[in-house]
Amino acid sequence: MEGKGHITQLLNDARNGDKSAFDSLYPHVYAELKNIARRHLANEKSEHTLQKTALVHELYIKLLGNMDLELENRAHFFSIASRCMQQILVDYARQKAALKRGGSKQSVTLDEERLNLEENAEEIIEINDLINKLSTIDNRRSQVVVMRFFGGMSIPEISEVLKVTTRTVDRDWAKAKLWLYNELKAS
Repeated sequence: MEGKGHITQLLNDARNGDKSAFDSLYPHVYAELKNIARRHLANEKSEHTLQKTALVHELYIKLLGNMDLELENRAHFFSIASRCMQQILVDYARQKAALKRGGSKQSVTLDEERLNLEENAEEIIEINDLINKLSTIDNRRSQVVVMRFFGGMSIPEISEVLKVTTRTVDRDWAKAKLWLYNELKAS
């Protein structure tokens, strides 16, 4: 609990103009960001070109580029980090798909633990497009998908960010997965 409070304090200090606070934040969030990256890259081949350390570093550089972010607390930080990780992974998938053009389409699962960029680049782009479509229908559900699928956040963490109950997040996650599944099946 002390670690979570410390992260929130560093975020508050950074928001109040303490430039060194954001730098001090890195060692405190690095391990958790690396765990999120590890979960996403767990199914990748060992020679995969996007490694978890590089993904975390690219994520942090992207966050540094947005120093004007209003980060409220630890959960909000990881929510923003999830969105940034989504953008990085989708950009990487777009590059892979461009190289692969015309490859056979494979089934993709919405298992947030199994995101295989090398084999499912086109499907990840399709899921990203569907998440964007879902955001026009139900923005909160799309946020749940981003935080869960791309950020690896837990239901309680998402609940904290969205300021809703864990039961609401569970329902949103289930409904969003069903909607995405139906949309993927229809395409």
